[in-house]
Amino acid sequence: MTNTTLPGPVGRATATTDLAIDARGLVKHFGATRAVNGVDFAVPAGSVYGVLGPNGAGKTTTISMLATLLHPDAGSAEIFGYDVVRDAVAVRSLIGVTGQYASVDEDLTAGQNLRLFARLLGFSRAAARSRAEELLHDFALEEAADRPLKDFSGGMRRRLDLAASLVDTPPLIFLDEPTTGLDPRTRAQMWTTIRKLVAGGSTVLLTTQYLDEADQLADRIAVIDRGLVVAEGTADHLKQSVGSSTLQLTPVDRADIPRVAELAGTVLCETAAVSPEAGRVTVPMHQPDLVPDVLIALRESGIALDEINVQRPTLDEVFLTLTGDGAAAADSDQKEV
Repeated sequence: MTNTTLPGPVGRATATTDLAIDARGLVKHFGATRAVNGVDFAVPAGSVYGVLGPNGAGKTTTISMLATLLHPDAGSAEIFGYDVVRDAVAVRSLIGVTGQYASVDEDLTAGQNLRLFARLLGFSRAAARSRAEELLHDFALEEAADRPLKDFSGGMRRRLDLAASLVDTPPLIFLDEPTTGLDPRTRAQMWTTIRKLVAGGSTVLLTTQYLDEADQLADRIAVIDRGLVVAEGTADHLKQSVGSSTLQLTPVDRADIPRVAELAGTVLCETAAVSPEAGRVTVPMHQPDLVPDVLIALRESGIALDEINVQRPTLDEVFLTLTGDGAAAADSDQKEV
């Protein structure tokens, strides 16, 4: 493949495909440990792709190979049509990486860090200053622009690290657990920033251990366990794969619980579960169109309900079902880089 580059601060390569990432059978060993065991996934340009998995599952190692920081031992991967091994220089011009730990210089202020990154990327002195000011504003760091980094909170450091990776907003951004350790308010700010990046045309590959984060942000999700993609799809698809929604019925009078369980189970042709402590009956809902019949049967029996809920499976259930106790096993025999 003949690669061409465009003029600009980073001499950015031209995307040659609509797929931001196309990974096939990626494998990586560390001694006797097979950290990545044949990872496959395709990420469309302009989307957020979530990668979930327990500690040691191979998430960071996979990103390192995609970002040209590690050579795969087997398999292949392309970034916008460029091979991560043969075309590493072109790939690096198309990506930005924010890792689990800050890449900023502790001896510099926030403004100095951003101006340094801009200059290293080829910005002129004036353009570097202008871009730094924009990022300080976007990440709510203007008041801390001249403050030593030793006075920064963990959330401020993470925001600065993300800002530094976006100095020359690349087409593809790898965010490796970007909100780990952040308070809910700062996490929400990060989510807003990620959405803006995608709205502006960037693609984001996001690894996270926060299930709600993947649920909120990701268009598609891959679940990695022991170095292998064990499931992939939209959040809704993954939830449906581990079970159906359930109907939860709470009668006003707890004495009606056995009768509620009997009626609901009969109408829905399912076995109802009873939670006496919560005063609730839970029934699998494989046939949602029969729910009105349940309510009619309860009304005809003179049973009043205090609460009705439809509970969908959560990503937490997906995660636990697909990875099982893989986290414990991974801690003992896997190694993240």
